[in-house]
Amino acid sequence: MASGAERHSRNKALIAPWRAALYDFEPKAARGALDELCTPDALFRLSHPLGDFVGAEAFFDGAIAPLADAWPDLERRDFIVMAGACDNDGDWVGCGGFYTGTSLGPWLDIPPTGHQIHMRFHEFYRFKDGKIAEMQALWDIPEVMLQAGSWPMAPSLGREWLVPGPASQDGLLTGPYDEEQAEATKRLIIDMLEHMKRHPSGGGPEVMEMERFWHPRMSWYGPSGIGTGRGLSGFRHWHQIPFLRGMPDRGTRLGEITYHFFGEQNYAAVTGWPNMIQSLSGDGFLGLPPTGKEYTMRSLDFWRLEDGLIRENWVLVDLLDAYAQHGVDVMARMREFNKARSLSRLSISDGMETTS
Repeated sequence: MASGAERHSRNKALIAPWRAALYDFEPKAARGALDELCTPDALFRLSHPLGDFVGAEAFFDGAIAPLADAWPDLERRDFIVMAGACDNDGDWVGCGGFYTGTSLGPWLDIPPTGHQIHMRFHEFYRFKDGKIAEMQALWDIPEVMLQAGSWPMAPSLGREWLVPGPASQDGLLTGPYDEEQAEATKRLIIDMLEHMKRHPSGGGPEVMEMERFWHPRMSWYGPSGIGTGRGLSGFRHWHQIPFLRGMPDRGTRLGEITYHFFGEQNYAAVTGWPNMIQSLSGDGFLGLPPTGKEYTMRSLDFWRLEDGLIRENWVLVDLLDAYAQHGVDVMARMREFNKARSLSRLSISDGMETTS
C-alpha cells in the first residue's frame, strides 16, 4: 500500500487532467477527463440552488454544461491545490480558484453582461482507491449576481472584489509531502478555532487570543455577501462581530457535525456538509432577523501560514442555503428584481467592422 505522502502526490496528479480540461474548456475532453477520474456512483455536492448530483455525467450535464453554455469561453483558474488525510474520513484534494469567461447567456436566471465575469470556487475531492468518490464544493453564485447588477440581498459589510490567490504565489503545492509539517499546520488551525469558541461563554473577545494565531497584516477573504476584511480590525468589524452577535451559540454542537481537516506544508483546509450548527438569536448577520431558528451552514476554507501565523484565509459559505433555511428564496427575489431586464442571449462582434 502506498504511503500517505505517495497517495497525496498521486491524487493531485490524478486530478490535474480534469483541471487542465477546464482551463482550455472543450466539452468532450472535459467530460472524458471527469469520467476517468470518478467512481460510477460518485456524489457531487454543490451550493444552493444547484444541489447534489450522483455520477460524473449528472454533475457535468447539470452544473458544468449550463455554465459553459452561458460563458462559452469558460476557463478554470486554480490558485490553491493541496492534499492530505482527514482524521475521520479518507484522503482529500482541495482546490481553490475561480471560473471565468465572457457572460453571453443567462445562468440560473442571472442576466448576461457581455463582459468577462468571474466566480470563485472551493472544491474538495475525496479519493478512494485512486478515484473520486465525493466532491463537496461551493461556487460563489452571489458573486455572479453582483457583477450582473442583480444583487437581491443585504449589502456586504466587507470589500467586494476579485479575491486574489496567495500573496506568496505558491498555492499549487508540489514537492515531497511532509506529514509532520502538515499535521503541525492543521493542529495550529484547530487550536485557533478552539480558542475562538471560548467567547462569549468563557469571557470577552480577549479569550480568543487572536494575536497569538493571526498575522498583523492578515487578509480574511469572505464570500460575496460578506466580503473581505483586512487585519484583525477589518476581520472583526466586517465579519466576526455581526457573526458572533447573531449566533453566540456557534461551535457548541460539534458532536452533530463532521469536519474534514487536512494540511499540506503551510496550508490547511476544512470542508463539511454541513460543518456548523447554530441558532440565529441576535441581529445584524446578513440582514436576517433574529428568529431564534436553528440552522446549518456549509463553510469551505483554506488557510496559509507565514512565520507561524495565519496571513491569509479564504472562506466560502453557502449563503443562499442559509437564507433558504430562514424562508428567504434569494433566487426568486432576484427573478423579481430582473423582471424589467432581458435574459436574451447576447452576441458580441469581433470588433473588426469598419467604424467612422
